[in-house]
Amino acid sequence: MAIPFFKEMRIGGYLLKQKLLGRKRYPLVLMLEPLFRCNLACVGCGKIDYPDAILNRRMTAQECWDAADECGAPMVAIPGGEPLIHKEIGEIVRGLVARKKFVSLCTNALLLEKKLDLFEPSPYLFFSVHLDGLRDHHDKAVSQKGVFDRAVSAIKAAKARGFTVNVNATIFDGHPAEEIAKFLDLTVELGVGVSMSPGYAYERAPDQEHFLNRTKTKKLFRDVFAMGKGKKWNFMHSGLFLDFLAGNQEYECTPWGMPARNIFGWQKPCYLLGEGYAKTFKELMDTTDWETYGTGKYEKCADCMAHCGYEPTAATAALNNPLKAMWVSLRGIKTSGPMAPEIDMSKQRPAQYIFSEQVQKKLSEIRKDEAAAAQEKAARKASTAA
Repeated sequence: MAIPFFKEMRIGGYLLKQKLLGRKRYPLVLMLEPLFRCNLACVGCGKIDYPDAILNRRMTAQECWDAADECGAPMVAIPGGEPLIHKEIGEIVRGLVARKKFVSLCTNALLLEKKLDLFEPSPYLFFSVHLDGLRDHHDKAVSQKGVFDRAVSAIKAAKARGFTVNVNATIFDGHPAEEIAKFLDLTVELGVGVSMSPGYAYERAPDQEHFLNRTKTKKLFRDVFAMGKGKKWNFMHSGLFLDFLAGNQEYECTPWGMPARNIFGWQKPCYLLGEGYAKTFKELMDTTDWETYGTGKYEKCADCMAHCGYEPTAATAALNNPLKAMWVSLRGIKTSGPMAPEIDMSKQRPAQYIFSEQVQKKLSEIRKDEAAAAQEKAARKASTAA
């Protein structure tokens, strides 16, 4: 859990400021998706099945900077899609670093070695390379052989150039704890930090059989953490979030803690669940019915234990009870004994399926914009000819 000290202090100061100002809801990390296009087709991903008209869209660098300014979160994660496909990604990152935002550029690393010259090492920038496990497991997860080896090569190349590199792993059902432990041993050999999160059950993902439920998640992470006793795995998570994954904390998610801005706008209610969009961050915060989302409240949230919802909860819990956070850090993650009570699921509202409606709405907007642009171009051409 070796987060750089000055980063920890900056984020801690931000959290303390929000508490002193009496703010109930505030962002911790901006999830910035400047495009949905990817150069892989992972079976557990629910973000790659859009029509080409949407996959070809990009947020401009200015739109990305405006989102960071509007949101005000101290950290910006740039997932996708594959961000390195974006022609302005170097400019986007430079602008965010200039704003002293901590930038996590998430990538599958297929283009990383080729694109390293676009970036400069900075304490505000780190690459977060997608690795879901050891070679065979990862290549199966991304549906393409050789990706693991290219990612490891890119990690070594980036580190040799002075960049900070972490890896992020999405954990699915059927991934043996022993293999996850060996993967974590590899991250120590590579000298990288690691973040892990159970996969969210995207309704549109091709593989629907391997999403973990909450009980399996807790048992699996307990087994993994038990194997890590005495080892130097470098998790890029708070101790309380890891303790939550092991079933020792009774948390509810904080969906506004990691708000998502993408080509559609500000996504309601969170990075993983798209059920409408707002034009501004303020509109997102003011018009989203937050009380109707979360485990125990909404069927789609039933099994979610993902970092984007629960890491902000853990951060707030650490701020409210620093002695408890310190005790967990000193004691380590509890891997035996009774688990914290589970959230009551009996009153959750049924799932609504409105994704197709949102896509069609966006396609209509795109076609309208394209028609207006073509009309304007024709008018300019006619004017010039006259």
